[in-house]
Amino acid sequence: MGGFGSGRRGGKSVTGDMLALDIRRLSRDGLLKPGQSFNWKWSRGGEAVGNINILAELNQVTLDYLVRDKGGDWQATNYSVRISWTPCTYGGRRAWLHCPAVGCGRRIAVLYGGSVFACRYCQQLAYRSQRENVGDRSTTQADKIRARLGWEPGILNGDGDKPKGMHWATFERLSAMHDALVNQSLAEILAKFGPLRDLIR
Repeated sequence: MGGFGSGRRGGKSVTGDMLALDIRRLSRDGLLKPGQSFNWKWSRGGEAVGNINILAELNQVTLDYLVRDKGGDWQATNYSVRISWTPCTYGGRRAWLHCPAVGCGRRIAVLYGGSVFACRYCQQLAYRSQRENVGDRSTTQADKIRARLGWEPGILNGDGDKPKGMHWATFERLSAMHDALVNQSLAEILAKFGPLRDLIR
């Protein structure tokens, strides 16, 4: 069984850098039936970065994994996380995890790994977008549009052609959004660093 480090140590302070246990994914995959036991794995770039044994029980899941603090010895840890359910508007019900951190108990969808899996508030995590300035967000959004259009990543790489099968109205709308975001991103760069001619003097 794989294990986890010490959560936010080493400069980790953004949700996207953490191992996330998402109850919505477990529910969609049919893994919350009482008595069901399974191993959940995480990977980044094709490389395994952690795994955890999970036992689904009535209104809770039990987590079983190895953890170590500050590079010390691996220690086995095992505890339960409460699950509650709320009805959905069009039928069915939605599962929620309750943060197991001492004094919390928030009803949330995602727990983030550390010595204990806990909500982002207890782990003191921000969303990546909260760490970005206006220019960074514009660049990120423009690159998402580029990916949708099948264009080469990177806002300085120029525009591509309309994807086959895409309506012209959709293409023109996305292109206009892309161009506005690129202009906003470049304006932020110029405001921060000044004109290019000043940078190369």
